[in-house]
Amino acid sequence: MPKVLIVTGDAAEDLEVFYPYQRLLEEGYEVHISAPSRKKLQFVVHDFVEDFDTFTEKPGHAWPADLALSEVDPADYAAVVIPGGRAPEYLRLNADFQRVVGHFFETGKPVAHVCHAAVALASLGVLKGRRTAAWPACAPDVESAGGTFVDEAAVVDGNMVSARAWNDHPAWMRAFTELLREHAPVSA
Repeated sequence: MPKVLIVTGDAAEDLEVFYPYQRLLEEGYEVHISAPSRKKLQFVVHDFVEDFDTFTEKPGHAWPADLALSEVDPADYAAVVIPGGRAPEYLRLNADFQRVVGHFFETGKPVAHVCHAAVALASLGVLKGRRTAAWPACAPDVESAGGTFVDEAAVVDGNMVSARAWNDHPAWMRAFTELLREHAPVSA
């Protein structure tokens, strides 16, 4: 059974971790969650409040990381998913995050990212010349990294499938699972 890695951390958007996690399990993939350390992670819920200039943040679910990033051999995985939230802000500084996620771009394996994950990918230099969706406030990060921001629910650019936020999940995961089935089909 092919394995998919979700790379995340504390303050990741709750829905952006759990929706792909459960959807990929449903497809028949083995899914592992990796973070800076092997511990119980605390996710957050971002929501919209009328007359707020930005979204609000509340505590979400807690869930254990299966692996520390330092323990990950990315060659063992068919694909990677990078949720948004605030986790990408500090993940991008982690050498093991850079090593693990860089592998998927170097080898052309499927990559799914959503929302603020684009800020972590921008710092890796992997968005240059590529089209990507992200949370609209991340558009300057995408463009500064040489990418093209696209305000759509699911953007496919080669091995990369991106979305703006959790409300884009159906289109995002539909496109990603189609790509994943091509690259790493689950045996019947």
